[in-house]
Amino acid sequence: MSAERGVTLSVAQLGRELRNGSQTPSALVEASLARIESADGELHCMTQVFADAARARAGALERGAPTGPLWGIPWLVKDNIVTRLGRTTCGSRLLEDFRSPYDASVVEQLEAAGAILVGKTNLDEFAMGSSTENSAFGASRNPWNPDYVPGGSSGGSAAAVAAGYAAFALGSDTGGSVRQPAAFCGVVGLKPTYGRVSRYGLVAFASSLDQVGPLTRTIADAACVLEAIAAHDPRDSTSLPAPAAGLAFGLDAPRGAPRVGVPRRCVAAGVDAAVLENFEATLERFRAAGAALVDVELPHLPYAVAAYYVVATAEASSNLSRYDGVRFTRRDPEATDLASVLERTRTAGFGSEVQRRILLGTFVLSSGYYDDYYRQAQKVRTLLRRDFDAAFATCDVIALPTSPTPPFRFGERSADPLRMYLSDVFTVPANLVGGPAISIPSGVCSGLPLGLQLAAAPTGDARLLQVAAWAERCIGFTATIPHAGGGRA
Repeated sequence: MSAERGVTLSVAQLGRELRNGSQTPSALVEASLARIESADGELHCMTQVFADAARARAGALERGAPTGPLWGIPWLVKDNIVTRLGRTTCGSRLLEDFRSPYDASVVEQLEAAGAILVGKTNLDEFAMGSSTENSAFGASRNPWNPDYVPGGSSGGSAAAVAAGYAAFALGSDTGGSVRQPAAFCGVVGLKPTYGRVSRYGLVAFASSLDQVGPLTRTIADAACVLEAIAAHDPRDSTSLPAPAAGLAFGLDAPRGAPRVGVPRRCVAAGVDAAVLENFEATLERFRAAGAALVDVELPHLPYAVAAYYVVATAEASSNLSRYDGVRFTRRDPEATDLASVLERTRTAGFGSEVQRRILLGTFVLSSGYYDDYYRQAQKVRTLLRRDFDAAFATCDVIALPTSPTPPFRFGERSADPLRMYLSDVFTVPANLVGGPAISIPSGVCSGLPLGLQLAAAPTGDARLLQVAAWAERCIGFTATIPHAGGGRA
């Protein structure tokens, strides 16, 4: 494996090579570190690299027999998932020096599966953003073309996997933060059913919406990683009781061509022409392969973004109140009393987007406005869930573009928050209803990738992955790993 290209094979391919002895964990770690060294000066996907720890872990694994489904495979974690190794910054100055005394559940599980953590990836501050431009430590860039954003908020994870830093990465998805950057970077991004993966150790943004998910090169890899991290966790009160077993082995099981729901009225307006053309062409491939395309109605989908940004900001306002400069965050040295500690610390520590969302959330929860905003948003959430339940009675999955536009240039939307928020129009519904959804690479427009999103009913992760694997074969998208600088490998 070329160190210049990095770790570019799938998890399944690497697993075979590790077990037949043609590859070693140490060689993979060195390829990963070399790729980060050569490309990250431009792409800025990483907030921390654990070179010594990764080399030590690889050496320890080599002294024993291969065990665990991800034995010897390098991986990366978004920097809002706590690790004892290094710091957990959430892309914020407030947590610049924070060191967690424990590992998140997903980190423990991947350690048990034999994976090797190489580093932590960049993100929009506290996972609030759709472009990874909001990190306090600088923006990440799209490896297909560094003039464009990689999406967000898990843009560092998506770009790192696309650029060959590691075989897979974890991100968090509150309203599309795994799926949208996956689409922008030409990789697979999976948001599991809410509660399928423990949130213990994921720094909370909006607790009823947050979910950890993998970014990978293939559907089979996403299934393998999900199997490794999906388990009941008594430390998370929302954790589902049953694990997701047998996901990777059921991808090729014969179930017949799927029924794919298409909410055409929702896609008709506000979607970029190139995205719409790619979406229709992809549906035609599905039809030609035998899929039944079913027209479905989602009458409340146009209200999803508004409802999401009420619910999410309200929960963020509550969750971020703990960052007060008193306990474990940085404190402004000029503060002299409690009032100034709170005001000066938060003003200096939170970026503008985080401040905007805290203010919005505090407003919609305030006396006199709670019923007009927060309660109404929760009612819309219920109506949306009913829409999806009715649609899934007639189809296996619902297909939508992952994003209404191709990747956009840096700065193009940073001064227009509403336009930025509308990037999430097709991804937020899955978080509001709690079901699984996945983004699959579906083509290229002007040298930049596009993504197709498939969503399934809550707890339908296995069927979603099965249909996604079928769709992956139909689409036949074979992306070469982009070089830093916008070239193609």
